[in-house]
Amino acid sequence: MLDAALVAASLRANALSKQFGGLRAVADVSLDVHQDEIHAVIGPNGAGKSTLINLLSGDLNVTSGSIVLDDHDVTRYSVERRARQGIGRSYQKTTIFAQSTVYENVRLAAQAHAKAPLRMFGDVFSDPEVTDAANAALERTGLTSRIAIPANQLSHGEQRQLEIAMVLATRPRIILLDEPLAGMGLQEARGIIELIASLRKGHAVLLVEHDMDAVFQLADRLTVMQDGKVIATGLPQHVRTDPAVRAAYLGAHGDAA
Repeated sequence: MLDAALVAASLRANALSKQFGGLRAVADVSLDVHQDEIHAVIGPNGAGKSTLINLLSGDLNVTSGSIVLDDHDVTRYSVERRARQGIGRSYQKTTIFAQSTVYENVRLAAQAHAKAPLRMFGDVFSDPEVTDAANAALERTGLTSRIAIPANQLSHGEQRQLEIAMVLATRPRIILLDEPLAGMGLQEARGIIELIASLRKGHAVLLVEHDMDAVFQLADRLTVMQDGKVIATGLPQHVRTDPAVRAAYLGAHGDAA
């Protein structure tokens, strides 16, 4: 059962900006992500989407603006501290331990998030909290039958599943997904889309993705960025017909199912 404090979890960006020298990669972006919702962020290359997700996760420091989790300002928190507060993320490039098994990868993620992650003496597999978190993540991502396989022997789609399992093993409230369908074939993508859809229950999900069919299939709300700024936000059926959005990004995809 979810703790009552988790149910209302929401991540909010308030007038968030990031400056790289003379380039303003993110400019006064405000958005929020609510529990039991998938909020997708789309836009052309260079729109600032990945910079935004890096700001939210703590991989980049903000230039101005604030990031709030529940009612707590986490703007100056490190990646590790945000993770302990319930923010988990995946990356565009695969970030798994290639030589380790599926189970070892997920277990390590769970162990890193445990209250006492380092056990200099004693069996690390004796911690029931870590075991439960790892097993639950493997089951939810459909990898239970693959636990003994080295990660580098998995298909690309399975490696994405493993990354999501590693995120889930940290028991996040907020899940940030940065282009999880990148480089994937149709069949593999279908499975990951189903997995992402299942994450809606019990989490707030922010999804950055280029696959428009997947975005419109998954998103409860949609934000469109261009040149570091938000040009539209709202329900997908409304955003897709916005003239500015069609001109800036969707084009022919604006009529896609």
